Order: sequence, then structure tokens, then C-alpha cells
Amino acid sequence: MTMDLFTDRLARVRHRFVSTLEGKLGNAYAAIPALASDAPAVAETYRCMHGIVGIGPAVGFPATGRAAHEVEAVLRLPQQAKRGLTEQEIIALTKRLDVLREAAARELQVFYSA
Repeated sequence: MTMDLFTDRLARVRHRFVSTLEGKLGNAYAAIPALASDAPAVAETYRCMHGIVGIGPAVGFPATGRAAHEVEAVLRLPQQAKRGLTEQEIIALTKRLDVLREAAARELQVFYSA
């Protein structure tokens, strides 16, 4: 693969990541009420965060990836146990989602200003 093809492919992946990031965060916030009792919602939210953890740093969003990793950590045990979140886990999740939203907003601002 030539460098131009790699650069083009990376740009497309980055664009797709940026174009879906705000929606993914919105969906995670919207899912909070269901996460206490809906194991499939926990699994879906976990997968979404896992995708941000994996792709974010690779496309220039390292703080977003780190913050998503913290959200993912709250969801990991409930997802593995196929259960909803406890009240304490929901509180922790909400706080970490707030941090993720702030990190994403900062990095998106840099992205759009470049």
C-alpha cells in the first residue's frame, strides 16, 4: 500500500469517527435510564465505548480514547455478568461520560479549527 492510499484511508476513518462521535455520546447519555435493568443496553453501550477506545487515539483523539476507556471500565463487569448497573455504577458512569464529553468537545474543536 502506498503512503497516499494509507493517508487517504486514514482520513476516511478519521472523518467517519468524527461524524459519529457526538451521536455515540448522545446515545450513551440517552441509554442511562435503561442501563439499570437492561443487560442488552449495557452490552451495546460497552461496545460503543470500546470502539471509541480503539479508534480514537489512532485517528488523533487520544484524550477522547482515554476518557472512553474510563467509561468502558465502569461497564465492563456488568457487561461480562450480563446484568444492569447498580446505582453507584450509574453515578460513576455519568461522571465519566461527562469527562468524555468534555474531552471530545476539546478535540473536536481542534479538529474543526485545523
